[in-house]
Amino acid sequence: MSHRVLDFLKNHSSLVITTHENPDPDGIGAELVFSQIAGSFGKRAIIVNSAQTPGKFRFLDPENIIKTYDEIKKALPKNSALVILDTTDEYNIGKLKEFIPKAKEVYLIDHHEHNEKCIFDGYIDKTASSTCELTVEIAIEAGVKLALNNAIAAFAGIVYDTGFFAYSKTTSRTFKAAQFLAESGVNPYKVYQQFLENFSTNALLLEKTVLSTLKIMKGGTIAVQILRKEDLENFDMNIEDAEDFINTPLKSREIEISILIKQNREGLVRCSLRSKGNFNVAKIAGSLGGGGHFTAAGYKSKLGIDETLNLVLERIYNQMGESE
Repeated sequence: MSHRVLDFLKNHSSLVITTHENPDPDGIGAELVFSQIAGSFGKRAIIVNSAQTPGKFRFLDPENIIKTYDEIKKALPKNSALVILDTTDEYNIGKLKEFIPKAKEVYLIDHHEHNEKCIFDGYIDKTASSTCELTVEIAIEAGVKLALNNAIAAFAGIVYDTGFFAYSKTTSRTFKAAQFLAESGVNPYKVYQQFLENFSTNALLLEKTVLSTLKIMKGGTIAVQILRKEDLENFDMNIEDAEDFINTPLKSREIEISILIKQNREGLVRCSLRSKGNFNVAKIAGSLGGGGHFTAAGYKSKLGIDETLNLVLERIYNQMGESE
């Protein structure tokens, strides 16, 4: 199927490449890899995101290739195609939404459940572990030897979305992509250090605070944590620093579903959902305007923290076939 992407590239001379709001390593790595692939075909490609790369992920772009929309919107090339990576929701790209009507074509590359409301074409493979896995496969098919920085970013994206090759969507093709990246010069331990041995003390204290809100529900099978904007302010942290907190409760063998209700510094609320594979959290998120995978999903909420929690619990209980 990746040959379709190469056919798409042949039809365009200029590309604007972006990913979802709050870019994570999978989106960032995929952007960098796809930009190099496009360049190998002689295409002009620029990477533009709605906001700056979160501080803890800036090691993925040491040359500052990725630009923000505000700093470059007046210089965006005309007659460019827009490539959206790591989301099938074309409106989950922040300020880049403004560029959609101006784009010559909009093309999606993603590994999430397909958003049926999306009107654009693309390369969607929900069996892949990550969008980085898909873009690495495209690079291999195109015969592109990745630059070391891009290979590191792609490896980081794969291990981020697979929990270092532990999550259920990890397959033999995941390891083939990782092998290609290792052969391109990636040192896995250095990536591990950046992710898991590079926290600030404030990040640990923030996690301690959030963990103190932990409630166990539904006979010990559902865990709930709350992150409030005051917590971020107290420790001078950002919402991105709390992305992994949702995984902590799943270390318990009894807990099947983890819920993290988080509020950013502006007071906006998001709900993250995780499961161990026996419960489809993507269905819950999708019913509330979000999306994701069977075991990992989320959505933005227009409600307050308590109302958001009550609603998502109601949807979970209903999906379980019972009410509390």
